[in-house]
Amino acid sequence: MATIKCSIVSAEESLFDGTVKRVVAHGGMGDLGILPNHSPLLTNLLPGPVRIVKEDDTEEVFYISGGFLEVQPFEVLVLADTGIRAEDLDEAAAKAAMISAEKELNNKVSEQDYSKTALSLAQAAAQLRTIAEVRKKFK
Repeated sequence: MATIKCSIVSAEESLFDGTVKRVVAHGGMGDLGILPNHSPLLTNLLPGPVRIVKEDDTEEVFYISGGFLEVQPFEVLVLADTGIRAEDLDEAAAKAAMISAEKELNNKVSEQDYSKTALSLAQAAAQLRTIAEVRKKFK
């Protein structure tokens, strides 16, 4: 099967750089599946999992807090605001952050605080979704 070069980078570090068979990411209009010879594309990415299938058919999942995906004829580039390997996510911390954000949203908060809290809630939910995807992969 054909492959394509893939790089996943955040502001802090390079998370992945290699050849893959497929990349799946959560774009602004829904999930995107990128295969070799995909049409060029530039789109925003929402918080959530980025899944890659490597040449040996093993999968890796990363959590990103948002960013951009660029597809060129021979390369896929994921530019993440922040990113982490899914197996390094802390489920208890994500659940606690989600509960805290939900409580804050139920209180009367200013518009600026509401936006910040809504973003925290979305990121915690995306982390939990990423953890669930990793669990599903190993069942």
